[in-house]
Amino acid sequence: MNRISPLFQLPFYALFTLVIVITSIYPNTGYAQQSIFDTSASSLFSNDAEFLKVDQAFIFNFDQQNNLLHISFDISEGYYLYRHQFKFSSNDTKFSPVNLPKGIDHDDEFFGVQQIYTESLNFTINIEQANENSTIAINYQGCADKGLCYPPTKKLISLDNILTTDDEDNAAVILAANSEQHQLANMLKQDSLLLTLIAFFIGGLLLSFTPCVFPMYPILTGIIVGAGKQITTKKAFTLSFFYVQGMAITYTLLGVVVALAGAQFQAMFQHPAVLVALSILFTFLALSMFGVFNLALPASWQNKLNNLSNQQKGGSIIGVITMGIISGLVASPCTTAPLTGALLYISQTGNVVLGATALYALSLGMGLPLLILGSSGGKLLPKSGAWMNIIKNIFGLLLLAVPIFLLERFIPEAASQALWALLILGAASYFYVVNQNSVADKRKGFAYGLRSLLIFIMMFVGAKMAYQLVIPSNHVVINHNSTVQKQHFILVSTLQELTAAVIQANNQNKTVMVDLYADWCVACKEFEKYTFPEDKVQQALSGSVLLKVDLTDIRADKNIALMEHFNVFGLPSILFFDLQGNELSQQRITGFMDADDFSSHIKAIF
Repeated sequence: MNRISPLFQLPFYALFTLVIVITSIYPNTGYAQQSIFDTSASSLFSNDAEFLKVDQAFIFNFDQQNNLLHISFDISEGYYLYRHQFKFSSNDTKFSPVNLPKGIDHDDEFFGVQQIYTESLNFTINIEQANENSTIAINYQGCADKGLCYPPTKKLISLDNILTTDDEDNAAVILAANSEQHQLANMLKQDSLLLTLIAFFIGGLLLSFTPCVFPMYPILTGIIVGAGKQITTKKAFTLSFFYVQGMAITYTLLGVVVALAGAQFQAMFQHPAVLVALSILFTFLALSMFGVFNLALPASWQNKLNNLSNQQKGGSIIGVITMGIISGLVASPCTTAPLTGALLYISQTGNVVLGATALYALSLGMGLPLLILGSSGGKLLPKSGAWMNIIKNIFGLLLLAVPIFLLERFIPEAASQALWALLILGAASYFYVVNQNSVADKRKGFAYGLRSLLIFIMMFVGAKMAYQLVIPSNHVVINHNSTVQKQHFILVSTLQELTAAVIQANNQNKTVMVDLYADWCVACKEFEKYTFPEDKVQQALSGSVLLKVDLTDIRADKNIALMEHFNVFGLPSILFFDLQGNELSQQRITGFMDADDFSSHIKAIF
């Protein structure tokens, strides 16, 4: 073959050079400059398909249902969205902080390890206030696996008025769907400090009548009685004040630690070894009330503390504060909406000072009835005589109830019922003897008969509990009027199992309720006994799958991972998932809720 003359080769070189220049200036992708020699991207000489447009790569959709704005992205294969690039803003709409789901780790060349979303993304925005002209903007950015990154994209969503219902009751239900703890967390962010502290103080006052605070009453009254026969109102107030301060400071500091470091620190104090040690302590305190032995500081110590506390026997300020600290630990597992609201605020904003102040106000509210009860001891309790010994024995019996409160968090139910029966029968027997001795040389009157009736009732209750333990009842009561089929909880143990169960429920077109439970959680057991079995609750959950996670061993890695994933601060916590698998974090329930309120809450969100 004849060789082509260099003169004739010049047009071919010129044409080839022109193609290179044109391709480099006007790449066929329309998004990034690619070399024609880059076989990993679409080019003039590549057989790969062109990159999708941004709206095709990330198909965006939304659906507003009352105050819930559901957002979804269908992400095409080979594309992904950055989690950290999502931004939400609005000038005329009030909405709660958006809780994006956890993504998968992706090693980015420029940004390092980042979380990304592939295949799909679903989340919910809780709209707290909006009118017919309100909008909310969502900014996001994604890339393609082959190296193309899209510029940041913005979607503007027009919202409906979340209170456009003609029925005011219906509107109230919509607002009620936003759980109390999130309302309180938002109050800390937006409302005045004084109103916020008053609200948390009132919340604490309401909590003072819950089962978790009950053990504090015999503890404090036992301290007052043990301070001596001639205790004054001023002395009783001083002891009560420092007891409440010890409890409040402990509760506050513990709450801050939980908010910043995780709930496993809170639950450490519910370890069986700790509860047994505290039970032994309160048993010794009760025995000292019965006069078995005398608990008193050494004489040299008492002399040093006299000037500080004007102490009488058993009534040192340091000792009272110590008992208050222990009482704060006793109450620590009781997670409630006000407590969780403060913990949410601290964890989201990092404002420890304001969050701790709210927790302290909450604790003072819890301690107010204790302060009133303790301060009245100087006037209500007998100052001298044989009655004082009877009063001390009564509070000794009450102190024996505290170990049962503590131990029933992890011992079998039959064992705790046996302890309660034994305590009730023992107390009734003691009261019977005292009642008989009180009228040995006197005429029996109305007061004697009334005391006898109360003692008989105590005897009957204790005997019935003991009888049911020895001979359990096999009689089953059938409610023929109930047409509701009882649903049962499905146990899951890991985050992966929970996620798989939610997906399976969604495939069956069902929502999901998850009960985070622990044996040491008193309110968890109340949910199981008084709320979940009720027909109205079962009816409200008829379209949902019920899951349960046992978090008794809070130190287990799987439990820590699950609680950290959902930002759980304490138990009980009830989680809800919609038909798209999104956790409705704003509707999460913490603390006990009765059947009526619980069923109303379910109907409002599902």
